[in-house]
Amino acid sequence: MKETGSMTAARLPKIALEEAYEHPDKVARLLADEAALADVSDNGGVTPEFYRPVQEKLGEFGEVRLGSMAAAGIRHTILSLTAPGVQSVADPAAATAEARRQNDFLAEQVARRPDRYSGFAAIALQEPENAAAELRRAITGLGFKGVLVNGYTNIGDSEHGGYLDEPRYHPFWETLAELDVPLYLHPRPSLPGGLGLYAGHPEMKGATWGFGTETASHTVRLLLSGHFDRFPTTKLILGHLGEGLPALLWRTQHMFEDNPFGRRLGKSLPEYVADNIWITTSGNFSDHALVNAVLTVGADHILFSVDYPYSENAGAADWIERAPISELDRRKIAHGNARALFGVDLG
Repeated sequence: MKETGSMTAARLPKIALEEAYEHPDKVARLLADEAALADVSDNGGVTPEFYRPVQEKLGEFGEVRLGSMAAAGIRHTILSLTAPGVQSVADPAAATAEARRQNDFLAEQVARRPDRYSGFAAIALQEPENAAAELRRAITGLGFKGVLVNGYTNIGDSEHGGYLDEPRYHPFWETLAELDVPLYLHPRPSLPGGLGLYAGHPEMKGATWGFGTETASHTVRLLLSGHFDRFPTTKLILGHLGEGLPALLWRTQHMFEDNPFGRRLGKSLPEYVADNIWITTSGNFSDHALVNAVLTVGADHILFSVDYPYSENAGAADWIERAPISELDRRKIAHGNARALFGVDLG
C-alpha cells in the first residue's frame, strides 16, 4: 500500500514507539546466508521461517513501512535498533563505534521523513563514559527522543553481562537525568548461564516467554537497588504492557516487605512505578492485560506501540480502537501520552 497525504478518516491517530529497524547492510548479509540467518534466529528464540520476512521489513523505511503505518492511523513512529543491537558487541571500542554508526544512519532516515519518524539512540554501555557522550550527541545533535537499551550489556564476551543498576553506569544515568529523556528497556534473551531452564525448549527463550521474564527481572533489580532514589527523575519505559510486572507488583512488594535483606527504599514499589515507569502496548494486544495495566499503573502511563515488524500495525490498531476502556483513556494511550512525553507534533 502506498502512503497517501491523509490518514484513513476512521482511524484514531496513533504514535508508536517500540518499532524496530536493522541496518540494510546486515539485512542483506543475513538474507544471503542461510546459516547466519539460522544462527541469529536461534539466538532470538525464533525460527528462520518467521525471521526471514521480518528481516526484509526491518531494513525498509519507505513504501511498505509507511503504507502500513498510514493504513493503521499511525501518524508517527519512534524507530530503534532491533535487539540485541550494540549491547551484544563484546569489544568495547567496536561497540562504541557501532553505536555512533547506527545513530548516524538512523538520523538520515528520520531526516527523510521527520513528519513520520523520530529515533531512539543506540548506546554502547561497554564504555559508560563514551555512552554518556554519545547519548548527549544523539539527543542534542541528532534530535532523538530518548534511548533504547536492549537489556544487559555484554562485558568482554557473550557469557557475561552488566545490568543497568550497577555503579559503573552511574555516569550514563547522570547524563540521562540532565537531558531529561526516557530510557526504553527492551528485551533480549537471558545470559547463557540462565538458559538451562529452556534446555530442549527453544520456543521458550525468546518473546514467547523468556524476553518478558528477563526484562521484568532487570526492572526489579532497578527498583530494589535504590536506583529511583538515586536518580528520582528517571523515566523508564517497558514494552509488552509491562513485561508481566503489573500482575506481580503487589506480591513483589508484599514479599519484599517481609524479606528486605537489609535494603531500605524511600518509597514502595507501586509508588516508584507510578512516578517513574511508563509501559507500552507493544506486541501484547490483550484486553485483560490492558485493563489490569490501567488499574495498576494508570492510563496516563500507558503508550500505544506495535513492535513492528515482529507484530503487525493493522492488528494493533484494530485492537486499541475497540479495547474496553473509556474514550478518554483510549486517546491518551493512542497518542496523548506520547505527545506529552516526547513532544511529538502530529500536525
